[in-house]
Amino acid sequence: MKWFVRADIDGFFGLALDNLVQLLVIVGLCRHVLGFSDDLTYRHILPGAAVSLLVGNIFYAYQAKQLAAATGRNDICALPYGINTVSLFAYIFLVMLPAKLLAEAAGATNPETIAWQAGLLACFGSGLIEFGGSFVVEKLRRVTPRAALLSTLSGIALTFISLGFLFRTYAHPVVGLVTLGVILLVYFGKLRFRGNIPGGLVAVVLGVLLSWLMGLAPVGELPDNELGVYLPVPVIGDLLAALTSEHSLSYLSVIIPMGLFNVMGSLQNIESAEAAGDSYPTQSSLAVNGIGTLAASLFGSCFPTTIYIGHPGWKAMGARAGYSILNGTFITLVCLTGGLSYIVWAVPVDAGMAIVLWIGIVIAAQAFQETPKSHAPAVVMGLLPGIAAWGAFMAKSGVRAADYGGAPMPAFSETMLARFQQADIWINGAFALEQGFIFTAMILAALTVAIIERQFVNAALWSGSASLLSACGLIHSYRWTAGDTALSLTPAWEWSAAYALMALVFLAAKWLCVED
Repeated sequence: MKWFVRADIDGFFGLALDNLVQLLVIVGLCRHVLGFSDDLTYRHILPGAAVSLLVGNIFYAYQAKQLAAATGRNDICALPYGINTVSLFAYIFLVMLPAKLLAEAAGATNPETIAWQAGLLACFGSGLIEFGGSFVVEKLRRVTPRAALLSTLSGIALTFISLGFLFRTYAHPVVGLVTLGVILLVYFGKLRFRGNIPGGLVAVVLGVLLSWLMGLAPVGELPDNELGVYLPVPVIGDLLAALTSEHSLSYLSVIIPMGLFNVMGSLQNIESAEAAGDSYPTQSSLAVNGIGTLAASLFGSCFPTTIYIGHPGWKAMGARAGYSILNGTFITLVCLTGGLSYIVWAVPVDAGMAIVLWIGIVIAAQAFQETPKSHAPAVVMGLLPGIAAWGAFMAKSGVRAADYGGAPMPAFSETMLARFQQADIWINGAFALEQGFIFTAMILAALTVAIIERQFVNAALWSGSASLLSACGLIHSYRWTAGDTALSLTPAWEWSAAYALMALVFLAAKWLCVED
């Protein structure tokens, strides 16, 4: 298999756009929520992110070449890789912002530095969990039905990716629908443009032109940060300062679940790649993901990396190993030169969103295509927690749009539950499902497969695992913050008891039920 093929250009545009969005979010939140200086962001955080992204992208491209050589095939697609979106928000709002506020309350002269160091610690802890998990999760993968692993990803793809970008497509239809039409022709219609011009390139260039014509670009004012060379510098001293801080243990309630969720998400993406025809070793794939996160923390980034959702989409595009190398090289140059803000100014997200929307559709479809037909109800069951989590996110975003959670409006609290119930919306159930929904989705789908196959003991074991996770506070346990709900890591006894009783129902089925 060649290092580069023509379709790698298409794959590059999709993956690079995704990574650019994450970096843009990082810059925005660091500046406006945490009050970080541009010097800290551009000289430490972005160069650290560049190191982590380059490490993973180069390895996964090499891994794809090795798999191609071992199997004698030339259609192997590298695992996509980038910054973990969920951890990004969790570490900013649940680790770094509280650390800054605590430092300010204590009268510290450098609250921003303390917040950044807390983020480094969280990233380092997540990397340790990801690296350590790589040696044990293959056993879990072997006992988990494919429907359980793929349906969890499908729920995320259907909601947080597909519906989110579909809204944006119809908000800006001239750009969104025209570029979507190009993507549908090329990837679903299996057509190609004359001259072998990559379809992804056509969609992005057309999207940029239409965005400028429709006034969607440029985005904001011309950036004023200086272009230059910002080489990554080790920040071991700052990491050690966070490790020895008296508040370091208080962040474990965020670090542990985020690390575990990252491991499970990456595991599901490896299964998704295998379902698409590319069987990668679990241990080395997850270990390098952990190494990438550790590298991020050692060079100044507070944000863990992950094996991305979307391998089937990039493979269907025809991307192989080269798109991963192109992405790693491009993102590194953007982060080390300060050029990120200029690219975002000139190329709006709308220009390439059709590619990401298409990838979300392919992932959602894969769960039904690559599992036995009889397991389709289990796939639907696995979709529901992800849809519920997205619904909770939309509901809370709507409430925040009405200024709740910010002065002088009321903070989020249990009083809002009654208002939703008046409309027959039991939003507390959505809030409970939102916490740890990756685990919940996998378990519900797995126990449904077991019931379909009449393996009632297995169904009881899966239900028992949900009871244990609830008792540990890793699923369904939430607490109120001023403008959100967050995992509390306290026992969710009501749900724990319910799952335990559910397990007893499954165990009793052998004696209490007969075949229909």
